[in-house]
Amino acid sequence: MSISQTFMMALQSLSGNKLRSALTVLGIVIGVAAVIAMLGIGRGAQAGITASVQANGTNLLFIRPGASQTNGVRTAQGSAASLTLDDANALVNVSGVSAVAPEVDGRAQVIYQGVNANTSLVGVTPDYAAARNVTIAQGDFVQQSQVTGRSLVAVIGPTVATELFGDANTGVGLTIRLAGQPVKVIGITVPKGGSGFGNQDDQVFVPITTAQTRLIGAKRFGGATSVNTVSIQVASASQIPQVESDITALLDQRHHVLPGAEDFTIQNQADILSTLTTVTNTLTLFLGGIAGISLVVGGIGVMNIMLVSVTERTREIGIRKAIGARRSDILTQFLVESAALSLLGGVLGIALGWGIATGIGHIQLGASSITPVVGVDSILLATLFSAAIGLFFGIYPAMRAASLAPIEALRYE
Repeated sequence: MSISQTFMMALQSLSGNKLRSALTVLGIVIGVAAVIAMLGIGRGAQAGITASVQANGTNLLFIRPGASQTNGVRTAQGSAASLTLDDANALVNVSGVSAVAPEVDGRAQVIYQGVNANTSLVGVTPDYAAARNVTIAQGDFVQQSQVTGRSLVAVIGPTVATELFGDANTGVGLTIRLAGQPVKVIGITVPKGGSGFGNQDDQVFVPITTAQTRLIGAKRFGGATSVNTVSIQVASASQIPQVESDITALLDQRHHVLPGAEDFTIQNQADILSTLTTVTNTLTLFLGGIAGISLVVGGIGVMNIMLVSVTERTREIGIRKAIGARRSDILTQFLVESAALSLLGGVLGIALGWGIATGIGHIQLGASSITPVVGVDSILLATLFSAAIGLFFGIYPAMRAASLAPIEALRYE
């Protein structure tokens, strides 16, 4: 018997029990859809995190006060305010450094004509815009003269503008109250988005000296004003290891500490992204594994239905064998039936999973959203895996049907 004849007979057999076949296919559909949706959402979250980190700027080092941690144990005893504005100014002369951006940060209440918003307040210098890839949509960014004069001016993100003024493009020239102080808005930033790594548009930037003296307050360390973070933009990615080493040596000298006993921590942007990617990959595999269990359950459903089909068609199998059907013909027919059920369920599951992932992508969760990514490899994997499930769980029923003795099968009532 040819493959085409076997395939047609398998379809006729399945169409004879439409409801049972549909319920069997449904189990595969749910399993494949769950796998496609979970992988798409996981990849979307990873892409969102990567874009959000890269939106901060490229070739960045982040220096923060305090010692690093190793297996939960501090490797050095350092003050939480061990990084100062003078340290940041000294780092400008390190070879390979193209921008140094010290900052202080906190939360603050911002008010305009009775409208309240709680936002992230960041005290910055003019170099912050270049180092952290901040682009101005309207107005200007913080200027050095405003840092020197401790001016009560602010640059706001589009989310803040929308909350206060009802429009992301409105606000320049208006006066808001920030932490109880009247502050003039001098600029609005270009939207960056808030996927996966905090909302970068929900920020207010003020001169660092204004934040330290009038809005947030500042700690002192070694006779100088402390900062929360110093962002270093390196000229090229290849220079990052050397620049990191030079910065460590310079700060060790300034803080009078021995190598290995630093009271500060340097983080590489690539290391941060690698850590976040590892976390999202683990979560994606975990969710995919859970979804895969439902696919296995669907395969068991295929096997169960095929066993029932063998029992119901015992007499038919005996007649076919009596008129010359070979063992391989019976085996092939039942394998084709189980594979067809699984493959059809796989195709429908891909469409359903794609639809679920797309629907989730249109749901805004606060300020963040995820754009699922359904790749061709995921579709091929789901299709092949669903077909393999059908073949695997169809082998036993098919072998059972093929091994029936013709005489015993013909006697079956």
